[in-house]
Amino acid sequence: MTTRNQLMRLRDTLTAAAGAAVLLLTVPGSAYATEGDFSYTYIDNSGAEEQATLHDPASGRCITLGEAAQEYSQPPAHSPRNRTASVAIVFRNADCSGDEYTLRPHTGAAGERLKFRSVIFH
Repeated sequence: MTTRNQLMRLRDTLTAAAGAAVLLLTVPGSAYATEGDFSYTYIDNSGAEEQATLHDPASGRCITLGEAAQEYSQPPAHSPRNRTASVAIVFRNADCSGDEYTLRPHTGAAGERLKFRSVIFH
C-alpha cells in the first residue's frame, strides 16, 4: 500500500505543478513603460489652462486622462507633445475610442485644435 500512496502523491504533485505552469503561461505579462514624457494642456475646474505630464507612461495600455475624462462636464485636453520613445496615439473619447491621431516618438506634437481624452503608447 505504501507504493500506491506514494504514486497517488506523486500524481497529485504533478497535477498541481502542471496547473501552476498553465496559470503562468496564461497570465499576460506586465506592460512595460516607455521612456520619456508626454505633456498636454487641459482646462481646470476654474477655467484656467493647466499643463500635465505623463512621465515614463505604460506602453500598450489605454490611459484616460483624468483631467479630461468626463465628456459632458470637462473639456477635452489639447496641444499634446510626445517626447517619449514610443508612438503615441491620442483618441477623441475616453477609453481609447473615437477618432484617433498618431504622434511620432520624440518630436510628435499638435496644437490646440487637436482635442483628446485618452492616449496609448506603442
